[in-house]
Amino acid sequence: MTHPEWAVGFEDEVWWSRLAHPALHAWAEPDRPLRLVARTVAKDDPDPKALACYGLLLRWWDGGPAGPRHEETWLRFVDGRPVSAVTTRFLAWCGARLAAAGKTALLLVWDNAAWHLSREVRRWIAAHNRHVRATGRGVRIVPCPLPIKSPWLNPIEVKWVHAKRKVVEPDRVLAARELAERVRAVFACSYEPHLTVHDELDIAA
Repeated sequence: MTHPEWAVGFEDEVWWSRLAHPALHAWAEPDRPLRLVARTVAKDDPDPKALACYGLLLRWWDGGPAGPRHEETWLRFVDGRPVSAVTTRFLAWCGARLAAAGKTALLLVWDNAAWHLSREVRRWIAAHNRHVRATGRGVRIVPCPLPIKSPWLNPIEVKWVHAKRKVVEPDRVLAARELAERVRAVFACSYEPHLTVHDELDIAA
């Protein structure tokens, strides 16, 4: 709070299913309970059954402790699943956006997923931070791992729960792009190209 040029980021990955429904509550007539019927996709449906997504819930204080707290969520969908190579690309993208916002450090709070603790990710963060120190440009990344099996300590987890309830469609199966657009609207963020292992991003970003 005393460093307005720093940002705290709560990172996590989530799957958005086109078929599975979240737990919901609704008013209904005593003899006519509402039910969400499990659905299937056609064999020729080209879209995946679920979309993987990286998310970063950001908080910083404008003007120090006495200033207002700024909060927003950034999302990037993935073609495939979360892996180390995609994680580093997501971090590079976040660093570039934070640098453009005038930030110098990202305190990165995340869990102990394999693609967070892998040698590839640890080496990338170390090389990235060396580049920031050497050039004086960019955003330093400071990983802050959560205790094992403690998802309730990450506030972005609650946002996933509420968002899944908001985007659910009881009458039909959503197309992958339609589902992604609904998720984007819930978090009021831009729709960015999906991350892939083959993305080319500069380490200094």
